[in-house]
Amino acid sequence: MSGKEGSGGFRKRKHDNFPHGQRREEKENVNPPSALMTSFKSFQLELDTRHDKYERLVKLSRDITIESKRTIFLLHRFTSAPNGEEILSESEVKLDAVRRKIKQVAQELIGEDMYQFHRAISPGLQEYVEAVSFQYFIKTRSLISVEEINKQLIFTAEDREETTNMTSNSHDKQPHTWSLKVTPVDYLLGVADLTGELMRLCISSVGNGDIDTPFELSQFLRQIYDGFTFIGNTGPYEVSKKLYTLKQSLAKVENACYTLKVRGSEIPKHMLADVFSTKTELIDQEEGLP
Repeated sequence: MSGKEGSGGFRKRKHDNFPHGQRREEKENVNPPSALMTSFKSFQLELDTRHDKYERLVKLSRDITIESKRTIFLLHRFTSAPNGEEILSESEVKLDAVRRKIKQVAQELIGEDMYQFHRAISPGLQEYVEAVSFQYFIKTRSLISVEEINKQLIFTAEDREETTNMTSNSHDKQPHTWSLKVTPVDYLLGVADLTGELMRLCISSVGNGDIDTPFELSQFLRQIYDGFTFIGNTGPYEVSKKLYTLKQSLAKVENACYTLKVRGSEIPKHMLADVFSTKTELIDQEEGLP
């Protein structure tokens, strides 16, 4: 064994004579944080904060979508329920819970540009518009406007804890009211999705023996389709994409009205829903829909 190897058989390195902490301090002293690194660390913090907020908004949008779908499923029981007012009151409770979620979205967007986070909240707002407009149609047989929807999305601090916190934090820029405006594109996409629910309402109402509702829905859907055709290809891509689905819903409702008018006296009422379901399947196959 040579003298260079020592007792352990391995040669010692020069750096092993210094403790690790001392070497780390020397490295930090050699490379002090420059102004460029400081600015990039601030950029990193800003981006992390924005990404965290985006993820929170995505989760809230999913909750809004789920609760709105449950409200729509509940409203479909309106035609078959013995007491429709209970269904409407229960749906209003569910929509209030959805609005509380939207209030959290509005609080997250205080001091922010909403359009930077629009893709995160757009699916939830569209589903909420669909649920609110569906309930409004069942009540009034008309279409709710975007102004009326936005009036419902103005929130105030009602709890005492919130008001005391706001008075104590008076230097903050948090307002006492929060609002979230539904954009025209989200409104149009929500109304386009509403037509599918109205088509289902038409089939279920016929199955329950209601002959007048399909003709009302046919006229209403034709007016919506005429409004969308005025937009045509000049509007956003998503709106023109929904136009085809809207046309299919209108065709199914008009086919139901045609069957009621021509063969309504021949088919028993309890078999009308089965006849319409088979006809809609044939229409889907002809149009190449899954």
